[in-house]
Amino acid sequence: MQKVILLTTTETTKRTSLLPSIADFLFIAIFLLVSVHLGKSLLNDGDTGYHIRAGEYIMKTMKVPQYDMFSYLTPPLPWTAHEWLSEVIMALVHSAFGLTGVVVFFSFFIALTAMLLFETIHASDKNILISLAVVILATASSGLHWLARPHIFSFPLTLAWYHILCLYQYKDRNLLYVLPLLMLLWVNLHGGFMGGFILLSVFLAGNAFEALCSGCDRQKALARLKALSVATALCLAVTVVNPYGYYILLFPFKLTSSGYLMDSISEFMSPNFHERYAKGFELYLILLIAAFAWSRKKLDVFDVLLIALFLHMSLYSARYIPLFAIVAARILSRMLNDGLHEKDTAFSRFMERRSMNISRLDATAMRYLWPAASVVLVVYFAVTGRISYGFEPKTKPVAATEFIKRERIAGNMFNSDEFGDYLIYAAAPSYKVFIDGRLDMYGAERLKEFRQVTAFQQGWEKVFEKYGITWVIYEANSHLSRYLLLNKDWKLIYADEAANIFVKNIPQYRDLIDRYRAVTPVIVDDKKEPA
Repeated sequence: MQKVILLTTTETTKRTSLLPSIADFLFIAIFLLVSVHLGKSLLNDGDTGYHIRAGEYIMKTMKVPQYDMFSYLTPPLPWTAHEWLSEVIMALVHSAFGLTGVVVFFSFFIALTAMLLFETIHASDKNILISLAVVILATASSGLHWLARPHIFSFPLTLAWYHILCLYQYKDRNLLYVLPLLMLLWVNLHGGFMGGFILLSVFLAGNAFEALCSGCDRQKALARLKALSVATALCLAVTVVNPYGYYILLFPFKLTSSGYLMDSISEFMSPNFHERYAKGFELYLILLIAAFAWSRKKLDVFDVLLIALFLHMSLYSARYIPLFAIVAARILSRMLNDGLHEKDTAFSRFMERRSMNISRLDATAMRYLWPAASVVLVVYFAVTGRISYGFEPKTKPVAATEFIKRERIAGNMFNSDEFGDYLIYAAAPSYKVFIDGRLDMYGAERLKEFRQVTAFQQGWEKVFEKYGITWVIYEANSHLSRYLLLNKDWKLIYADEAANIFVKNIPQYRDLIDRYRAVTPVIVDDKKEPA
């Protein structure tokens, strides 16, 4: 009988070895969801377009730009292309697989972050079900910033950085030598590299506190403080290994110091909990507060600083919510595990039994086979055209741009930043824009001029005169389009659901005006009026 049981167990192990692990399943589910079902939403932001063209420019000229080349403003504005390496990578992917490849590429990193987040927090926690639930919620709360843009690289880099610091602090495993190597990559990929220094500052402050605390191991805290200080110095040193030298350290402060920019750019604004995108974040916060109340164990100084700092960042600016979700996941999972372990109830015993059974099954899984298979499958779908993504014609001036190129409209345009991004992607260098998504480059003064026109503030016509603007491409559903329709000095020559094109009523455009005088505007729902 014992032999039969042993044989059965062995057969079960063999039979279940080809099943995906929980981490693998998490990767597969998120990767397929994003790349196959939600892929179009990753192109909701037109910034993807100018990043690709910037990368192509860098590869063509073999130099990182110091000045703008996409707008017609003169003299050319100084431009800190701090995401230059990401842009080169995006351009390479685009040249091989188009926009679909770019979407799949960033879908991979979104799914990879979720998988690694699960593995890092489950390595320290007992209950696999809690770890899974926390990661799913953390991933859902970060969905508002799933866009095919360089900031996605900061997700796995933040997680890796944080994990290395936690290993050193809590497991006495010293991998701090990896941090300068990560920083060398990160500083050339995305401005989120400052998040690495924020995390370092938390662990430096926490160890300094413990070194001064009489109830702590002062010698150990001092040793950690010394090692972290050396790591910080090395990371600061490697940040200058970029095309802009030490200025790259000043750039984030220059951006955030402009109150007008921070208050005008949507992704820098606080999350709006009335919007659908914030529901996952709201639930995440509620669970975190409940866990604080449920667990009897106090947070250490590191966790208090991490929660306070990153929660402040995420409430101040919605773009930091994904970073908060990553940092808080370990703390939330541990508190829920501790709370469940402390409560000897039928529910806690049920959760522990189920977790043990699933963990045993999970340990027999063959790792990374199915994630790799899912990547191969999606790449095959992309190459064969079974999935295909492009900018949405209902919101981006796709057809309008083709009209512009066909009619060869000359002169200086006025456009929105979102339209500028697409125009750079689809019409540069033949056409240069008034403004685009690089609002940090244009600065507060030019953004004020843009808003002066779109809000019809006093003297808005002088902005058109200042920049010699003779034609306008703008959102069909906007106050500006509606005003120009009623203004005899401007004539509508093109209209669709996304965009209107107006030209100034001057002899230069007489032929265009005569040929398209019968164009009628597309009527849209007033409820969809853009902010």
